[in-house]
Amino acid sequence: MEDLERRLKDKAIEAFLLAIEIYNKPTIKYRVEGFSFFIINAWELLLKSYIIRRDGNKAIYYKDNHGRTLSLENCIKKVFTNEKDPLRINLERIIELRNTSTHFITPEYESLYLPLFQANVDNFSDKLHDLLNEELVQYVSESFLRLPTSVCTIQPEQIRAKYTDAVSARFIELNNKISEQQGKLGSRFAISIVHTYKITKKDGADVEKIRISKDGEPAKIIDRPKDFSSTHPYTANKAIEKLNALLRRSSVEVYFRGNRTTLNKSHLTNLNRSYGVKNNQDFCYTNTLYKNPQYSYSQALIDFLYEELRKHPKDLLDRVADEYKLAQSKKKGR
Repeated sequence: MEDLERRLKDKAIEAFLLAIEIYNKPTIKYRVEGFSFFIINAWELLLKSYIIRRDGNKAIYYKDNHGRTLSLENCIKKVFTNEKDPLRINLERIIELRNTSTHFITPEYESLYLPLFQANVDNFSDKLHDLLNEELVQYVSESFLRLPTSVCTIQPEQIRAKYTDAVSARFIELNNKISEQQGKLGSRFAISIVHTYKITKKDGADVEKIRISKDGEPAKIIDRPKDFSSTHPYTANKAIEKLNALLRRSSVEVYFRGNRTTLNKSHLTNLNRSYGVKNNQDFCYTNTLYKNPQYSYSQALIDFLYEELRKHPKDLLDRVADEYKLAQSKKKGR
């Protein structure tokens, strides 16, 4: 039993790494289809390994046919029993993609599915740990788990002009369906990574320089409305959960007052104060529609705080807590 469970787990990790490799290679034009094939295979192997661990070898076979193992859809129903679980719905959407006729898949599908792929990668990493106590960081650097984002937003009229009625209708229908679900289901269903450009006097390696030509047309700054449910999908609790998962996967141990700890709401509050997170729209969106403002956070903030904690695991939480205490004592002393 243990041997089959282990072999399925090893194959699951290998299939996952193949999916990541295919997607990260810019020369491969078949990467949307290739990624979906291998990531779905990885999930099927992962869930079967877990079912064996939980229920025994026979549990992965159909009761009326012991020579045939369960389909992925059956495995999902056995393990993720909540039909409204965003993780399960994410998987079901990618299974639909895998099952779609090649006739319908166009290059624009990458723009449509990338947020789902990124969420799926994170979900797989989390469930590999939760179900099989295995860490992906042993096999691949955390940086490779962030999928490339060089895709553009596609407008429906562009699709209609480029493809047949059947192909464009299917794409637009999927686009509308996924956009609606993304707004409702959050980061376990889809993760949008947004690049924001600003005019700044700052200089540095992460700043692109522009020049104004004497003969050029007057410059115009164009700003389009943002869907903050997509760009800032994390509540405080989800942000903490995400950060702890990243730290765990990277084997980064953080400390507070000399003791190893996991991040909690108090730690996040102190980090937010120290880095001015709530005043930075790239990191935080403030919803003022309610009596008390509600805050949501972006993937950019998760990545930023992760890097800061990774660089200073022993003392960062102490420093930001002490900064706040010092500020409070100065206020009282006035």
